[in-house]
Amino acid sequence: MITAETPIRFERQALGNDELLDLYKALVKPRMIEEKMLVLLRQGRISKWFSGFGQEGTSVGAAKAMLDSEYILPMHRNLGVFTSRGIPLHRLFSQFQGKENGFTKGRDRSFHFGAKEFKIVGMISHLGPQLGIADGIALAHKLKKENHCTLVFTGDGGASEGDFHEALNTAAVWELPVIFAIENNQWGLSTPSSEQFRCKQFIDKGIGYGMEAVQVDGNNLLEVYHTVRRIAEDIRQNPRPVLLECVTFRMRGHEEASGTKYYPSGLQDTWSVKDPVTNYETWLLGTGILTEALREEIRAVIKTEIDQGLETAFAEPRPQPDTAREYRDLFAPHNGAAVAPAGGTSSEKRFIDAISDGLRLAMRKHPQLVLMGQDIAEYGGVFKITDGFVQEFGKDRVRNTPLCESAIVGAALGLSISGMKAMMEMQFADFVTEGFNQIVNNLAKIHWRWGQNADVVVRMPTGAGVAAGPFHSQSNEAWFFHTPGLKIVYPSNPHDAKGLLLAAFEDPNPVMFFEHKALYRSISGEVPDDYYTVEIGKAARVAEGSQLSIITYGFGVHWALEVLKEHPEISADVIDLRTLLPLDTATVYESVRKTGKVLILHEDTLTGGIGGELSALISEHCFDVLDAPVMRVASIDTPVPFAAELEQNYLPRQRFEEKLLELHAW
Repeated sequence: MITAETPIRFERQALGNDELLDLYKALVKPRMIEEKMLVLLRQGRISKWFSGFGQEGTSVGAAKAMLDSEYILPMHRNLGVFTSRGIPLHRLFSQFQGKENGFTKGRDRSFHFGAKEFKIVGMISHLGPQLGIADGIALAHKLKKENHCTLVFTGDGGASEGDFHEALNTAAVWELPVIFAIENNQWGLSTPSSEQFRCKQFIDKGIGYGMEAVQVDGNNLLEVYHTVRRIAEDIRQNPRPVLLECVTFRMRGHEEASGTKYYPSGLQDTWSVKDPVTNYETWLLGTGILTEALREEIRAVIKTEIDQGLETAFAEPRPQPDTAREYRDLFAPHNGAAVAPAGGTSSEKRFIDAISDGLRLAMRKHPQLVLMGQDIAEYGGVFKITDGFVQEFGKDRVRNTPLCESAIVGAALGLSISGMKAMMEMQFADFVTEGFNQIVNNLAKIHWRWGQNADVVVRMPTGAGVAAGPFHSQSNEAWFFHTPGLKIVYPSNPHDAKGLLLAAFEDPNPVMFFEHKALYRSISGEVPDDYYTVEIGKAARVAEGSQLSIITYGFGVHWALEVLKEHPEISADVIDLRTLLPLDTATVYESVRKTGKVLILHEDTLTGGIGGELSALISEHCFDVLDAPVMRVASIDTPVPFAAELEQNYLPRQRFEEKLLELHAW
């Protein structure tokens, strides 16, 4: 070991001089960009900056230790990851300025982006969800036997999130080849570590997850580099997760506007002595590997690259609004035309059997499809839909999961990023709240943000009528109806259930697939035995009439048909929406224009339900033909009660009949 007079002791190990200088160049570049950005911020030429000043040793050391073919999931202060991956600076600067040539076309800021060609998956503001995504990418590597490792960053503050626990627990249970790097910079915005956690150090947490935990000096570039390289080489051959704690310090504010007045006096001075750039540069100069002349030459080259990149980025025009393109970019392109069954045979199937049959055929057609959910393997799921699947497809593809909904939805997205398909079964739709953030902020927005599709189906056993109480009976489709970027499917019969499920797996976009539990074993119908699809986004007219239109979906279809059978004097169109997003307004408007009267029926509560939006659309676009007010009937605005008598009062079946007669008499 060669020692120079620095507070940080560097060990070169087997690195040659050229490798040490390459690391120096990688370390200096983000620091020089930082210095330039702070000048531009003061000049008002950029609007915001999240500084990683003083943490470059962690970002650069870790990134340079990984293979270029391996994914890294960075955070706010990992500029060194982006630059070490060779992203052209003009594109990076375009991203920072919200320009068209940035990775998000001006739709998101700073480091909130991914770049598939550079194997980078960017964060969202919620700090924890990228950890679950890393699980999915690592799972894909393991399933494909690629001998690859995944590196994901979080901070000491972000490690307080539930996503941290879920992702580490899942990775440990599944023995996934992923490095969880915690940048312990000791502050979460203005909150010190003493108010964030009680453990002495993060490596102590590894014991609880049954995983190896390693602590490094995050300001020591070479220690980070050697450690990450050693861990990565090992877990490529022996897949397992490792917790890596990088002890460092945030020299500047959470973002520049926040300042650092909350720091105790002298704290920044203490840490400035341990600056990763100054110390490594001093060591290289002291050993003769770096000369003053070479130092100036390297910095001059980087300065030129920065200046040219900024000049290019500043010269680019601001993005021009294009509403049509905004809508286009919500989803990955897909031709969803219906596929007819190859054979002519069909058989009587219950709703639940049609779902199971669709899943089985999808697994056979898509060998890259992975099913995940609580108890879905040997047990077959609480509804036995995947009973026997392990015997046919194996436990790699039919995976029991820990009770970690957020991590599993994130893992599903990670599988998609790696070119696979994923289905995540919510044991009950009610439990989706545990994975809500991943769905509405990652699955729904990722293609619009930076062009990454989310080839994920989330199955949602939903609905009341089975006396299961307020936490197993909710109809929560409206929660997602308000979220652009999701597709919502809600079949009412076995034929559509199978065809729409198979269509959902063909679609490269995120699909929320609602299955009414009370229909599972209560209804049957003729269903083709072969593979076929029903087009997503197309409603069906299940009854023909002339006096009024009933717009509904799910169990509402059966209520409508039952009541109409009891009232043959009423001639009504019954429109089964089947898909809630995208909504087939053309079929709805066609029916309304024919009948002039509309009754909207759904099981969800009335206030804030999908019926309100349908009513507004019909009133806006069909007002000239309406012969009566648009009417709605739904469940009452309370949680779902347990007792059967109370549940029946909650549901709209009886009120629907009353409202139907009222509308008919109008």
